[in-house]
Amino acid sequence: MTTTRTRRVLLCVAAAAAVLCGPAPAASGQPPQGEVTWSVVPAKADGPDGRRVVDLELRGGERITEHVAVTNHSPRPVTFAIDANDGYLTDKGLFDMRAADVTPTDGGSWIDVPETVTVAGGATAVVPVAVAVPDHATPGDHPAGVTASLDTLSGQVRVRNRVGVRFNLRVTGDLKAALAVTDVHATYEGSWNPFAAGTVTVRYAVTNDGNVRAAADTGITTSSPFGSSTWTDGAAPRAREVLPGGMRQFEARVPGQWPFGRIGATVSVTPGAVDGAAAPPAAEPVTATVTTWALPIPQAVLSAVVVLVLLLLRVVRRRRRRRLETMLAEAKAAGRAEAARAQQADSVS
Repeated sequence: MTTTRTRRVLLCVAAAAAVLCGPAPAASGQPPQGEVTWSVVPAKADGPDGRRVVDLELRGGERITEHVAVTNHSPRPVTFAIDANDGYLTDKGLFDMRAADVTPTDGGSWIDVPETVTVAGGATAVVPVAVAVPDHATPGDHPAGVTASLDTLSGQVRVRNRVGVRFNLRVTGDLKAALAVTDVHATYEGSWNPFAAGTVTVRYAVTNDGNVRAAADTGITTSSPFGSSTWTDGAAPRAREVLPGGMRQFEARVPGQWPFGRIGATVSVTPGAVDGAAAPPAAEPVTATVTTWALPIPQAVLSAVVVLVLLLLRVVRRRRRRRLETMLAEAKAAGRAEAARAQQADSVS
């Protein structure tokens, strides 16, 4: 028993020693994920210059050095990875870059940046961005971007958080603006209130077949047997941007449409300028027309109800008239019978 008790004491002491003397946790070279915030903006060699994006118009074979400023808003030094890649628009029209592990094939491949930059807490570091356009680069727009990123762990998954600057790279030469409208569909959404107009929803795709970015300046004209109306897309040009070779899906709701049968919807799109940039080369608008049917169901129901009420009123009036006629006939018969009885009584007396 003494031996067993001694063994237990020794095991407890060993366990305590393992806890107190075990290896210390490894020190992290980066602050925890929630404490790191940073920003990246266009800059000159001496610091941020107030631009929102970098717009460059270059010739084939031209080289230029731009800059971006990386500001570390965290209290401790942070080392950020610097990447450049091709740019694209998301389904919602937001600018984004290909992932860092994707090899750039267009404008992103023309950009050379340092692999990393270390920025002191609360400080700003300016990063040089070398842009070298190939000698035989095709004229037009080649969107790209530069990001400063930081890898963090979310459980067992490594997540890369990126903040970047958009680079609009345009190669001079034969520029062409060309938008196409495809996949147009129209549907009617009526109101159950027979005295309220409905809405025609038009869904369509815009494809950029040119070589410069453009905003889809869109107008939709609806027509019915009782007239027509026009709707113009009032969204900011940035929200209507389509990049060369890209395609965007759009949706428009045209109110004030009465359900009186066939409704035609004509979509007209013209290339327009984006964000104050130079207007794209003039191009004729492109159009596409579809039709939809607006059935006057609420109005038909209301008409049926009105007709039914009128029929019921007519039936009620007929019944009342017959009842009155019957009552009058009975009253006349009763009067004649009474007169006959009175005459008979007079003759007897």
